[in-house]
Amino acid sequence: MTDRYILYSAVGSGGVAVEAALTLMGQPYALVEAPTFAFDAPEAGDRVLAANPLRQVPALVLPSGEVMTESAAILVRLGELHPEAGLAPRLDDPRRAAFLRWMSFVSSAIYAHYWLKDDPSRLVADASLWADVDRRIEARILECWAVMEAGAAPVGRYILGEALTVLDLYVAVVSRFRPRRQAFAAVAPRLGEVARRVDTEPRLAALWAERYPFEPGWDVRPLLT
Repeated sequence: MTDRYILYSAVGSGGVAVEAALTLMGQPYALVEAPTFAFDAPEAGDRVLAANPLRQVPALVLPSGEVMTESAAILVRLGELHPEAGLAPRLDDPRRAAFLRWMSFVSSAIYAHYWLKDDPSRLVADASLWADVDRRIEARILECWAVMEAGAAPVGRYILGEALTVLDLYVAVVSRFRPRRQAFAAVAPRLGEVARRVDTEPRLAALWAERYPFEPGWDVRPLLT
């Protein structure tokens, strides 16, 4: 047992959503940097191996010593472990069903595509087809964001209403992945507003700057109030 979490993550990865959640919850954590998606850092996967046989981030070691993988599951569990932070609907909250639905949707319908998108050779041997695979995956990702836009229908400042949740953190991070924010906002404008609102959360300003800074041109529109 330890007095803090141990998080295997990497700059610009889905693990940054977990970093953001722990930051907002005021929970101390030790960070193990492991850019497992970087082709020039093959040893990064070995750092994660003890926590995740798939050599992927994020992986979280709880203070109890229990290990969790899968970003959506980690975020849901952190919300349960730290209800005082108000970052996840409780079991009897009427928003709970939508919360679980969309957390799972982002994970399975969108995030899961990046395993192939990051390296088409994992399933497609012919290199001449990789560009087409990439285009088709991006089209599917945008299609799924549009489905969420139609189904989640944010009616407040955030996806589930007026309160920020880990679902908003998750969307804000995953929507930074390719094809980047302009394409995301074009098919999901209301979710785009939520994501950019999370971008400007003062408590996360230092984290975003260090762990997932925007590159020029990613998102240049002003945030609506």
